[in-house]
Amino acid sequence: MKDIVRDGDPVLRKRAAKVSFPLSDEDQELAKKMMEYLEVSQDPELCEKYKLRAGVGLAAPQVGVSKQMAAVLVPATEEGGKPEFKDVIINPVIVSESVQYGALTEGEGCLSVDKDVPGYVPRHDRITLRYQDTNGEKHQVRLKNYPAIVCQHEIDHLHGMLFYDHINKQKPFEAPADTIMIS
Repeated sequence: MKDIVRDGDPVLRKRAAKVSFPLSDEDQELAKKMMEYLEVSQDPELCEKYKLRAGVGLAAPQVGVSKQMAAVLVPATEEGGKPEFKDVIINPVIVSESVQYGALTEGEGCLSVDKDVPGYVPRHDRITLRYQDTNGEKHQVRLKNYPAIVCQHEIDHLHGMLFYDHINKQKPFEAPADTIMIS
């Protein structure tokens, strides 16, 4: 797979193009490689062997391809369990969102951002996501807490935004009232 592009590369600030179906061989391969990266990066031995940073999401712009496609792999909360969310989301749209915000207590990170950017990233705690998979099949799923946050982070990449754009610059550790803090 192509190298992950770093913060400062203009592709990360562009609005990605919609993907047409059926997928080209190139787009099929991109989807496959992005998901493989996440799977390998979540295996501690393979992560160490290949010197990878662990990830739960990877958007096409992060590998230099300005298309509305992202792989998401939120691991199971219990050993040996089914992942909380696993799919390649293509042309994703958030069709509804909660008024309630959620934020990770540790803040967010990104495979394209090498430096630590401290602060809370307020996002909608619950979303309804509509997308197509690699076969062009349409899905509509309701997500909450961590999977909702991960998908919003990846969708931001498709709109030319990075997580730290959401951090309050004056008060980075101040979240909107009633924000659910997720550890």
